[in-house]
Amino acid sequence: MDIFSFYREKIAEAVSGLMASGALPAGLDLTKVAVEPPKDPSHGDLATSAAMVLAKPAGKNPREIAGLLTEPINAISNVAEISVAGPGFINIRLKPDVWRQILQAVLKIGTAYGDGSLGGGKPINVEYVSANPTGPMHVGHARGAVVGDALARLLAKAGYAVTKEYYINDAGGQVNSAARAVRLRYLQVLGKMTEDDFQAALARKEVEYGGTYLIPIAETLARRDGDKWADIQNEDEWLPAIRAFVVEQMMGLIKDDLAALGVQHDVFVSEKALVDAGRVSGAVEFLTKAGLMYTGVLEPPKGKTPDDWEPRPQLLFKATEFGDEIDRPLQKSDGSWTYFAGDIAYHKDKVDRGFNSLINVWGADHGGYVKRVKAALKALTANKGELDVLLCQMVRVLNNGEPVKMSKRAGTFVTLRDLVDEVGKDVVRFIMLTRKNDAPLDFDYAKVTEKTRDNPVFYVQYAHARGRSVFRHAAEMFPGVDLSDAGLATAQLELLTDPDELGVIRAMAAWPRVVEGAAEAHEPHRLAFYLYDLASQFHALWNKGNDAAELRFLQPDNRDISLARLALVRGVGLVIASGLSVYGVEPLEELR
Repeated sequence: MDIFSFYREKIAEAVSGLMASGALPAGLDLTKVAVEPPKDPSHGDLATSAAMVLAKPAGKNPREIAGLLTEPINAISNVAEISVAGPGFINIRLKPDVWRQILQAVLKIGTAYGDGSLGGGKPINVEYVSANPTGPMHVGHARGAVVGDALARLLAKAGYAVTKEYYINDAGGQVNSAARAVRLRYLQVLGKMTEDDFQAALARKEVEYGGTYLIPIAETLARRDGDKWADIQNEDEWLPAIRAFVVEQMMGLIKDDLAALGVQHDVFVSEKALVDAGRVSGAVEFLTKAGLMYTGVLEPPKGKTPDDWEPRPQLLFKATEFGDEIDRPLQKSDGSWTYFAGDIAYHKDKVDRGFNSLINVWGADHGGYVKRVKAALKALTANKGELDVLLCQMVRVLNNGEPVKMSKRAGTFVTLRDLVDEVGKDVVRFIMLTRKNDAPLDFDYAKVTEKTRDNPVFYVQYAHARGRSVFRHAAEMFPGVDLSDAGLATAQLELLTDPDELGVIRAMAAWPRVVEGAAEAHEPHRLAFYLYDLASQFHALWNKGNDAAELRFLQPDNRDISLARLALVRGVGLVIASGLSVYGVEPLEELR
């Protein structure tokens, strides 16, 4: 039950009634009529700016419209009183029965409470991680993986048909570099090269990748092929085979790392496969037929002109017609396609698969790339496609405020697996979502594992675990009593009269609206703030019961009030579990 949607629909019906009677002009747009919590809770339970939104198109004073709405709003079920404030805000106070009905609904619906219809089954593609298959995933990838995965889960809960996608960047020079490094490690495994030889090649920049994660891959290659590639000097003969092997092995490592983080994708798309299938030339041909390609000379870059820049004719995409700053080259001087041409082909492939709504989760270093890709999607879909790009800022890994040293395995950075092995996937996932994706984030091993209210993942999990402990005590105190969700839904909830008890239910009532708002804004971090606030109210109620015996959850001599409060405790647990499921975090039964 989404209480805000319910009363919004009722107020829209009231406005429609006033239009039908002639009190308001016909044809008013009701899409911007909203019902929200009032900024000051003392003003009531709900607030609507309907009168202010409708004033200008109706040609009336907002307070006059508010006066017209007073009677029909008062007639809506469970409205206790309304008041008009300021220039025309309508504040609504509801009868206490509403909150008890919501608690019953939570108990009946379970963790599906908050599921919505915002998406209407619309297909949406969420692409995230998409790291080069050249090495282990680092903490930056971890953040992108968690943000993308949580956003996909959030959109699914809001009613979208979500496809979670990984784009394998396996067509560029970086993969060739990784293959060359693996071949040297392979020679080392065969005893034809020493570690000193390898390090010397690394120093001469003959290879770019030096992490020890390459050694197991080289060992696997040696087990499979023996010394087949050892004496072949012509790179063209060994590179394609070893390159394909490296991509396969690296993707295996990447998928293992993602699985340790609880991240799974529905689709993996290979850049190389798109290139080999002629999809890049096909995309360029599509844009050419649409009149969006031409041969021209670009202006020199702003600022200092690079030494290698020359005013030569290039094949250009008319990106400026779709909001980009300059037209973009799609072909290099040697005739090969630019990286951007491959990206256009990939996004056309998404469109061809039926996706006009796309979300890409990228690292912050891709910020300068956003406009051109959005321009490409507009061109590919005749301005019908929607692309949102979420840029994830850097993560600093600390321990008690001190930077954590790089991974021994990766050689240059802290890996995703280091993080998961140190604190567990649930902690990593939750903490990565405690800041908006475009804000820097500090991940401090000491802080994310401390058991205080300053650690949000602990504080939320503690609330859930506390609730489960209440039920273990209740089973002993009231043997044979039905403590199931269905059983508690029939408890005498009218016994819940304390303002803080009703306040907790009000917080639960906001959950569907939080889900919808976060999904609409593509901001999964909002859920962390909501869950923390709900946990905080629950802990406060617990502490209030410790101070006043009559407010304790369990009353040995009063089974009815105990069952009513158990219903409240269970409701909080279900909403927390619902939120944690979006984050891919397992709610704890008890603290370890």
